[in-house]
This record gives sequence, structure tokens and C-alpha cells, in this order.
Amino acid sequence: MNVHVNFQPQIEAAARANGLDPRLLAAVAAQETGGPGSDSGRNIVGDGGHGHGVFQIDDRWHPFAKTTAAMDPAKNAQYAAHMIASNLKQYGGNVREALSAYNAGDPHATGTKTTWADGKTLGYADSVMRHYQQLGGEAKANQASTSASVNALSQFFAQSQSPSQSACPTWQPKAGLDATGHTQSNALDNYITGDDSA
Repeated sequence: MNVHVNFQPQIEAAARANGLDPRLLAAVAAQETGGPGSDSGRNIVGDGGHGHGVFQIDDRWHPFAKTTAAMDPAKNAQYAAHMIASNLKQYGGNVREALSAYNAGDPHATGTKTTWADGKTLGYADSVMRHYQQLGGEAKANQASTSASVNALSQFFAQSQSPSQSACPTWQPKAGLDATGHTQSNALDNYITGDDSA
């Protein structure tokens, strides 16, 4: 990554351990705890006190989030990377579906909506992909649009070997709930700031 990303070594290690592009994992962090235009997430407690760490793991649905490890950026990144890698495997390498399931518990949900400085409002997966492009993902994918970048990444993950097993427990989404503990209701997940930590 050619830009400054908070916790870059931890994010890169977690991404590689789980077969992910480090820029994609950093883009999720930027979406979860950075906000529109940010290339970097923060290690915070947010989402009404329920989201923990850089990737906002929700303590209502994840026992891990109730431990002190949840505020360790390396362990938080490993947990999030394992969830995303599991989603990619479950959804045949489809990046958009994996990201949507991470945020909204449903691979087809719009999820959290983010309004960027240019006035464009994007659903969760598209907003993550915009962060990804800002982190240089677009150049690697050699594509000009978010949709094309998602397709290129999806092909990459579909052709990749299975991610290695991490120390994180396997996470299975519960009906109506997501990885970060939001409901699937777009009305409830309409965070205009784009920062799930609010």
C-alpha cells in the first residue's frame, strides 16, 4: 500500500494469513472506523458501545468482542479477515456478496449507506470498494469502475486457493444479523456519516 494506513502491519498480516488482498481488508477498516475519503481506520469502541476495534466486531453476537483481545488491532484484524475469507468461500469468491454479508448478514443487502463528500450515497460493499480504489486497488485490477474492480477481485478470489485456517473461531451468520451485529434492515443501517462507530 502506497498510502498511510493505521495498523498496516497488522492488517497486512491478517490479510495474508487469510488469503485476502491487504488493500481490501484496509478498505473495510476505513469503512468501519474511518469514514468517507479516509484510507485508514481507528481502534475504537463504537456503534453505541457494541462495536469493538478497527473492524467494529459486535459484542452482542461475537463472544470474542467481549474480550480484551478485541481491542488488540492484530487480533481484531485476524478475526475480521477470517470472517471475510469465510464469506468469500461461502459465496464463491463474490466480493460484493462477502462484504454485504459482513455488514448486513445478507449477501444481497445494501447494508450501511455512506454519503461521500461528493454527495454520492453508496451501499456498504460499493463504499468499501471506493475505499479500495483509493488504496490503489483500482490500479491493480486495471479497471475504471467500482463494479469492474469488484468483478476483478471476485475472479481473483474464485481462482485463489482456500485461505489458511486462522486461530479465529468459525463465524456463521445468524438469520437477520451480520458480522458486526447490525440488523439487515437498511432503515436501521442508514449511517449517513459512513462511520459505523457512531
